[in-house]
Amino acid sequence: MKRILNITCIAAAALMLSSCKEYLEIPSETKFDSETIFQTVDRAEMVVVGAYSQTFNRELYYQLGMGTDECFSTEGETNSKNQVANYVYTTSNIPTSTYTSMYAGIEYANVAISGLQKMDVSTEAEKRKINMLLGEAYAIRAMNYLNIVRFFGDVPYATKPVAETGIFESSRVSRDTIYDGCVADLQKAVELLPWKGEGMVPTPERFTKNSAYGILARTALYAAGYSLRWDLNSYAPGSVTIAKRSDATRIKELYKISADACKAVIDRGENALLPKYETVFRDLVNARYNAESMLEYGQYGNDNNGSSAGYTNGIFVHTSSMFGKSQPAMAALPTYWFDFGNGDTRRDVTICNYGINSDNSRQMNSYSSNTIGKFRVNWAEKMGTAINKRDINWPVLRYSDVLLMYAEALNEYNNAPTAEAKAAFEKVRARGYAGNTAAMGTTPGDYEGFKKAIINERKLELGFESWRRTDLARWGILYETLSETKEKLVRLAGKTQEFADVDAYRVYKKTVANSFSDPVVAIPYTGYKQMTSADSTQMVKDGFVVLRMHGASPLYSQGALTPTAAVVNNLFRGLEKNKVELLPLAISIIDVNSGLAGQQHPKY
Repeated sequence: MKRILNITCIAAAALMLSSCKEYLEIPSETKFDSETIFQTVDRAEMVVVGAYSQTFNRELYYQLGMGTDECFSTEGETNSKNQVANYVYTTSNIPTSTYTSMYAGIEYANVAISGLQKMDVSTEAEKRKINMLLGEAYAIRAMNYLNIVRFFGDVPYATKPVAETGIFESSRVSRDTIYDGCVADLQKAVELLPWKGEGMVPTPERFTKNSAYGILARTALYAAGYSLRWDLNSYAPGSVTIAKRSDATRIKELYKISADACKAVIDRGENALLPKYETVFRDLVNARYNAESMLEYGQYGNDNNGSSAGYTNGIFVHTSSMFGKSQPAMAALPTYWFDFGNGDTRRDVTICNYGINSDNSRQMNSYSSNTIGKFRVNWAEKMGTAINKRDINWPVLRYSDVLLMYAEALNEYNNAPTAEAKAAFEKVRARGYAGNTAAMGTTPGDYEGFKKAIINERKLELGFESWRRTDLARWGILYETLSETKEKLVRLAGKTQEFADVDAYRVYKKTVANSFSDPVVAIPYTGYKQMTSADSTQMVKDGFVVLRMHGASPLYSQGALTPTAAVVNNLFRGLEKNKVELLPLAISIIDVNSGLAGQQHPKY
């Protein structure tokens, strides 16, 4: 992590000089632009490594990662992040950092591609290194465009550096054109990059052939999926609809591309599921690499774009505890806990059922107070750079995702799950159930049943990893899923139907977390459907804590996390079909690009 971040500033300086050359024609003995930086392989590598700093932004897991059937915002209704998380979009509250960061990374990549293609090196080792760097640049460009298009749809599309084209304004381009360009870039990348096992890339913080194949599979699925579309000539509100691209043959091709990319990784055998789901995230918070983690965004020190991982999206930790303050601004949707089956070990890793008090004691959460457990700071071996900069990498791609994408793509391509699709799906599910295959149920054998199973399994396996919102959109079911989720919350708050027999009280013994690398995953408890006042009083006398599960947790004395019924009232309050599946462009983005004038999302 350190190496990538330490040279980012140098690379950024070089790129700014390269991209803005015509405005900086002051002669200098130390001139550092594209004419000099691409004279050596080491300098060229600095440009590529510098691009990685612009491949991620915390908005992706923060306001753009909420508003799902997993996660909700705990901030106030007037807070812009809460508004975006609940689909209350305006052209002034839309986040811009992801948009601008991704385009900065794209310009880095364009400069790198242009410069690397012109380099003339003599040794085979240098040629191989140039190929690797070029593959990284193609992969970075494609991944960044994916992150823009999945939230904004048709956007400006540039594949050459600004310094070469002299173009400083650009209009929207069809997302189909962009996605096809991304697929082509990634197909080039997988030809140029080395496999992980070849040893040229020592860290998952940089692309290998393995991870490029994975991002290719992901991009192809998005390119083949549903999206909010409108007429790019008229921008008429009446033209807005949710649809796939019109070319059915190309859709079929894209599913084949996705399946083949996943199969290449699977057949190579360099990546694998870890035996325990818990280990994936204990390794993550402690900067330990493993065979499952295929691509991570490195986060170390003060200068990175996602430094709040574990703080904004972690568990509650009191400021006076030994672990230092952690103040989540997002939490697990109360119904999400019940989506996991009995025996699914992923639930207590994904959702943390406790917070930590000032005396380091663990205090159990109510249904509405459960928080995100994957990035919990008490699992780390040390605090990190600061309480809000925990040096926790972001998981961009895991092998379990490759298996699930493989299963999905095969089901779509063949209009039914093949034996290989079922096997990939069941590997992920079996690991979740700690190998107890009898507990994980029967895998559906029909197209619709298997597709629903994939949609559900991705929620259980990849919860809080920033893909759910746009996954629901690419399946064309965002509105329907969130509407049903809100109805489920109403039933949970009222303890009706499937929630009629949920625990009204949970009784537990308070324990203390007295060291980093805290071994505890979840607080054990005994659940009660009802309880008399006398029984409650006696249990307290006996040293137990009695928690009302539909009430607010006393940990959140400022009311940041509200009781279950109150969650329902404000959730998804701006949800509107054929509108919120894509974000409008912020007015500040349009103001600096005259090519976007008159090209706002037609419903805004």
